[in-house]
Amino acid sequence: MRIKVIINASAGATDQEQEHRRLISIFEASSHEVSISLARSGDELTALAQRSAKKDFQIVVAGGGDGTINTVASALLGTNISLGILPLGTFNYFARNLNIPLEPEAAAQNIIAGHTVAVNVGEVNGRLFINNSSLGLYPTIIREREKAYGRWGRSKLAAMISAAATMLRPNPFLTLRLSADHKDIVCRTPLIFVSNNVHQMESYNIGGSECLSAGKLALYVPRPDNWPGLLWLAARGLFGWLREVQDLRVLCAHELWIETRRRHIRVAIDGEVVRMDTPLHYRMRPGALRVIVPASSQQRDT
Repeated sequence: MRIKVIINASAGATDQEQEHRRLISIFEASSHEVSISLARSGDELTALAQRSAKKDFQIVVAGGGDGTINTVASALLGTNISLGILPLGTFNYFARNLNIPLEPEAAAQNIIAGHTVAVNVGEVNGRLFINNSSLGLYPTIIREREKAYGRWGRSKLAAMISAAATMLRPNPFLTLRLSADHKDIVCRTPLIFVSNNVHQMESYNIGGSECLSAGKLALYVPRPDNWPGLLWLAARGLFGWLREVQDLRVLCAHELWIETRRRHIRVAIDGEVVRMDTPLHYRMRPGALRVIVPASSQQRDT
């Protein structure tokens, strides 16, 4: 097979050069024809992914966090090329959800083994998301998290501290009209969270896995319409006490429309915040992405 490996140069272990050399040696020792590139910026990563999708590779590998995987997956969507994953990020939710080894060398061996399955992905206004998309408070948390990373480095502790600091500031609420599989709801809420990742939701004991098992998106709508109620909900979430909370509505939908009075709104997509025109149109794309996973994975074979 012809394999293209794209590694985000800003991702990985503290000793990045040594880690990258170790990964490169594993791929070069395989019997496959392997081409390896380091992307040193987001633009370079996008360009490498798009060029690779137009060539005759059987596998294109994304080495980095979930944002890196999103970029490469977006380029491969609609092709017959399989996506390989080297989980080098902070959270690695997509890899965890597919039972892909988190240890880089084991992940590389998994890619070389080449067991491919088709997985569902979400889409909002034509943009792919592999884990989640959200609007309202959560994009603000992400923006503050990136500032914290700039000060203290990328870590789960920095992410938690920045999220807590954001939650302690009063935030505006959104008045929205939702249409989830033709069921209309008008609500006032601090955020909307749309998930395509069972592992991420189960880590917060939040429920909604039945939606994803049915091939639908899981939509989370907090009910608190005041700041104290939001803080109480956040505190329960911190300790994984959300499953039985009445102030969190969970909906399942193949397709979702979100209308707001605003013409544009900030939307978080797999950890990246972008500005989008409204209304927002979400949908599930069943089996749209080919991904290499361990042979023991319960995902659907292709």
